[in-house]
Amino acid sequence: MKRLLFILSLTLLLTPAAHAQRPKPNYDESQVPEFKLPDPLVTQDGKKVDSPELWNKVRRPEILELFETEVYGKSPARPENMLFEVTSVKNDALGGKAIRKEVSVYFSGKKEEPRMDLLIYLPAKATKPLPVFMALNFFGNHTITTETDVKISDKWMRANKDKAIVDHKATEASRGKSASRWPIETIIDRGYGLVAIYCGDIDPDYDDGFKNGVHALYNSKQKPAADEWGTISAWAWGLSCALDYLETDDQIDHNKVAVLGHSRLGKTSLWAGAQDPRFALVISNDSGCGGAALSRRRFGETLHVINNAFPHWFCDNFNKYIDKENELPVDQHMLISLIAPRPVYVASAEDDRWADPKGEFLSVKYAEPVYKLLGTSGFGADDMPAVNQPVQKQMGYHIRTGKHDVTDFDWQQYLNFADQHFQGS
Repeated sequence: MKRLLFILSLTLLLTPAAHAQRPKPNYDESQVPEFKLPDPLVTQDGKKVDSPELWNKVRRPEILELFETEVYGKSPARPENMLFEVTSVKNDALGGKAIRKEVSVYFSGKKEEPRMDLLIYLPAKATKPLPVFMALNFFGNHTITTETDVKISDKWMRANKDKAIVDHKATEASRGKSASRWPIETIIDRGYGLVAIYCGDIDPDYDDGFKNGVHALYNSKQKPAADEWGTISAWAWGLSCALDYLETDDQIDHNKVAVLGHSRLGKTSLWAGAQDPRFALVISNDSGCGGAALSRRRFGETLHVINNAFPHWFCDNFNKYIDKENELPVDQHMLISLIAPRPVYVASAEDDRWADPKGEFLSVKYAEPVYKLLGTSGFGADDMPAVNQPVQKQMGYHIRTGKHDVTDFDWQQYLNFADQHFQGS
C-alpha cells in the first residue's frame, strides 16, 4: 500500500502539462517495445573490445563520459581541504556489542554548512581494521537506530507522517522509525561495520534550483549546466567524500567498503561505484529506472515519468531521451559494466513491478561479457532465478517475495556475498 501511495503521489509533483501527457505504466511483457542495446564491448568508432587493455584505456572512459554528460551529470573534483570532526564516541553501544562514532564532514574545510554527519557502528571486539557497508538513508541517521543518544538531524526532509517528520523537520518521535531496514546488530554479529549518512546532508531531495546542499559550494550563482551534476551525482560525490574520511580511520579497512543503496539511493550506489573504484563492492536494492533497470524496456517507471516527477535527480541532458529511449547512447547494463571487475549485486522484489525486476536482471546479464573479459566468474545465469533463490558469483542477483523495501532477506544475501569477497582475503 505504501508503494502504491508513493506512485500516486508522483501526480502531485508533476506539472499540469506533464501530468496531462503522463503515459499509463506498462506492466505487460507483451507490450515491451522492441529494442537493441548498445554493446558495451564495441567502441564508439565501431572497434570490438577484445582485451582488458582496450576496455580500460578506451571503452570504459567512453561509457563513463556518456553517463556523465547524458544521464547523471559531471561532478566537480572532491575538495582537498575537507574537515573531519569526530563529535562522539561510545565504546559500549548496543549493550556493549558495538563501538559507535558520529563524525561530521565539513566540505568547505570550515565549520560551516554544508556538512554531512556519519553514523558509524563497528564490532566492539574487533582486533583489526574491519570491512564496512556504507549507505545513505532517507530521513536521518537517528531513524535507523533506537539508541536515544544519537543526534537528531536538523536538515530539511520530505514530508512523511509515518516517519514523524513535521514541517519538513525530524522530531524526537522519528527516532528508530526506519530501523527495520537496518539490522545493525546482525551486521555487527557477522563481523562488519556500518556507515550511515542522511542523503539530505549532501543535497536536499527536492527541486530547489540547486541552491542548497553541496551545489551551493559550486553553483551558488547559476544552476548547473545541462551536462553537470544533478542530485544523484551530488549524493554519489558525497559518498566518495565519506570514503575519504574512512581512509583516515584506522579501525576501518577502507579497501573493503561495500556501498549499498535502496530505490533512488540504489541508483546512487551504482553511480558512486561506477565512478569511484575505491568502493570494493557495490549493491543496488530495488533501484529501478535510472538505476539497474533497462530504460529501453519502458516497463513500470519510465524516463518520461522520472524526469518530470524528479527533475533534479539527473542532468538536464537526460530529458532529451524522454519517450526516445532508443536514442540513448547507453543503457543501464553499461552502468553495471563500469563496476567490473569488482563484485556487484542487484536485488529486486516480486511485487515491485514499478522498478521492473526483469529489467534489473537483464542489466546484470548483459553486463556479464565485460566481467568475463576481465577474467572474473561473471554471473552465470541466462534466465531469471526463481523467487528467493539468489545467484552469487562475481555478480549477484535475487528477486524476493514482497514489495519495494529492504528486508532481512536482502541483508542476509548481501552479508553472504560480502563474506565471499571480503572474508579471508
